[in-house]
Amino acid sequence: MNSALASALQIGVVAVVLAAAYVPLGDYMAKVFAHDSDRAPDVASASGGTATVVRSPAMADLRVETWIYRLCRIDSRSQQTWIGYSLSVLGFSIASAFFLYVLQRVQGVLPLNGGLPGVSPSVAFNTAISFVANTNWQSYVPETTMSNFTQPVGLAVQNFVSAAVGLSVAIAVVRGFVRVRTGGELGNFWVDLVRGSLRILLPLSFVVALILLTQGVVQSFASSFASTGLDGSTAGNALAPAASQEAIKELGTNGGGIFAANSAHPFENPTPLSNVVQIISILLVPVALTRTFGTMVGDRKQGLTLLAVVTVLFGALLAVTAAAESGARGVAAQAAGVMLEGKEVRFGIPGATLFAVATTGTSTGAVNSAHDSMSPLGGGAVLLNMLLGEIAPGGVGTGLYGLLVLAVIAVFVGGLLVGRTPEYLGKKIGQRQITLAALSVLVMPALVLTGTAITVILSSTTGFQGNAGEPGTPGSIHGFTEVLYAFASAANNNGSAFGGLTVTSDWFQTSLGVAMLLGRFLPIIFVLALAGSLVTQRRSAPNPGTLPTTGPLFSVLVLGTVVLVAALTFFPALALGPIAEALQ
Repeated sequence: MNSALASALQIGVVAVVLAAAYVPLGDYMAKVFAHDSDRAPDVASASGGTATVVRSPAMADLRVETWIYRLCRIDSRSQQTWIGYSLSVLGFSIASAFFLYVLQRVQGVLPLNGGLPGVSPSVAFNTAISFVANTNWQSYVPETTMSNFTQPVGLAVQNFVSAAVGLSVAIAVVRGFVRVRTGGELGNFWVDLVRGSLRILLPLSFVVALILLTQGVVQSFASSFASTGLDGSTAGNALAPAASQEAIKELGTNGGGIFAANSAHPFENPTPLSNVVQIISILLVPVALTRTFGTMVGDRKQGLTLLAVVTVLFGALLAVTAAAESGARGVAAQAAGVMLEGKEVRFGIPGATLFAVATTGTSTGAVNSAHDSMSPLGGGAVLLNMLLGEIAPGGVGTGLYGLLVLAVIAVFVGGLLVGRTPEYLGKKIGQRQITLAALSVLVMPALVLTGTAITVILSSTTGFQGNAGEPGTPGSIHGFTEVLYAFASAANNNGSAFGGLTVTSDWFQTSLGVAMLLGRFLPIIFVLALAGSLVTQRRSAPNPGTLPTTGPLFSVLVLGTVVLVAALTFFPALALGPIAEALQ
C-alpha cells in the first residue's frame, strides 16, 4: 500500500468515527451539564432563527455522586459566581499538586514501588505542576522514576480530574452566554467536576482501554519481566498498567506516557489500529464539544461555525506537515528515499504525521514519533499548531473556551470595521469583555517569548542543547527551535518536546514549571471573569446592525483573527528558527 492511500484511509476512518460520534456525544455532554435553572425564554438567534436553550431536564444525581457530595460536604444545589468558581478551581488544583508532590516524594516506602526510591524535589515539583495543569511534561524516564503505585494513584487520577477541570471551565463559560443571572451565577464547579469525570471521561476511558487491550497494550502491576534475546542474553523489560492509563491519556488530552517512548512504545501503541484508535481518542471530546456548545446556546449553527474553523486549521496544518515529511531532505533521507528517522515503521509517515498534528492541535503532547527528527518545515508546522493557541480542536474544554475567546475578539473587531454592534449570542461585547479576552490571549505569547528569550541568553543553555554552534549555523538555528518548542509546549499545556534539549537542570525544571502553571490558570481566571461579565446581561434579539455569527463569513473572520494574532506575535521567532532552517 502506497503512502498516499494509507494516509487517505487513516484520515477517512478518523473522520467517519468523529462524524458518527459528533451528534450523540455532543448532545449527551450538553445534557450532563444541563441545569433546570438554565431554562429561559426563547430569544431570536444571531443567525435569524430562534435560539432556545437546552430544554431537556437536568439529570438526577447518581448514587455515587450523592455519596461524593455528602463525603465532601458539597451542596450540589448551590451556585457559584465567577469568583467562587475560580477559587474552587485554584483550591482543588493546589491541593491536587500538593498531594501528587508528596506521593512522589514518599513512593519509596509505598507498595508496588519496584525498588524505586522517592522522586527528587525538582522533578517532583515539575511533574506535580505538569500533571495538574494537564500538560504531562515529563523530564524523567518513567520506567526508572515512577512506580506502578504512583502511576495509577497519582498520575492517572490527575489525567481524569485535570481534564475534567478544563471541561468544567468551558461549560461555565458557555453558561455565561446562555444564562441571565443578576447574581452572576455560573454553576457549581464541584458538581461539574464530578459529572465530567464520572459520566463522560470514565465511561469513554473504559471502552477505549478495552479496545487497546485487544490490540496488545499491556496491563500489569508487575514491574518487569525477563526476556532472552537471539544472542542468548537476558534483558529486563519494564511493565506497567498501561492500557488503563493510555485511554485517559488520550481522551483527556493529557499525553504523559507510562513508558519513555510514549505512544511509539509497542507496549503502549502496538499496531496501526491502536494508533488510529488513539488519534480518534485525542480528537473525540474536543470536536464533540462544538456540538455541545451549539446545543447549549440553542443554535447548533453556532457550533458548526466553530467546527468549520477547527476543520480548516487542522486540515491545512496536516497538509503542510504531510507534504514536508513525504519528501527526502538530508543525506540520510535521500539515501533511504524517505524520511523515516524517528518514525516507527509500523505506523509509517502517514500514521506519524496524523498523530503529530492531532497531538499538537490539542493539549495532548503524546507522541508516536520523534518531533525533533521531523523536517524543518514539518517541525515548524507542529510548532505553529501549538502557537495558534491549540484550538484545532484544542484540549478537553480548553480548546472550546479558547475558540470562544477568539470569536469574541473577532466579533469586536468585525463589528467595529463595519460599524455594527459588537454582540455575540445576544450579549454585548464592551470594554470589559474585550479587555478580558485580550488578556486571556496574551498570556501564552508572553510566557513563550519571555521564557525563550531569557533561556537563549543564558550561557549555560548550550550545554543542554543537542544542537548548538556559532550563530547562523544549522546547529544553532535548530537549538533555538528546541528552546522555543519547549516553552510553547509548556505554556500551551501540551507536553511534547524536541528531544534534543535536556531539561533536567534546575532552570528548566523551574522556568517550564512556572510557564505551565501560569499558562494553565491565568487564562482560566480571565475566561471565567469574562463569563461572569456576560451572565449578568440580558440576551438581546438581533437587529439589522448585529454582525451574524454563523456561516462561512464569520468562520473566515475567526480564522483571520487566529492567523493574524499568531503571525504578528510569533513570526519573528519562527523566522529565527524553523523558517530559517527550512530555507538553508
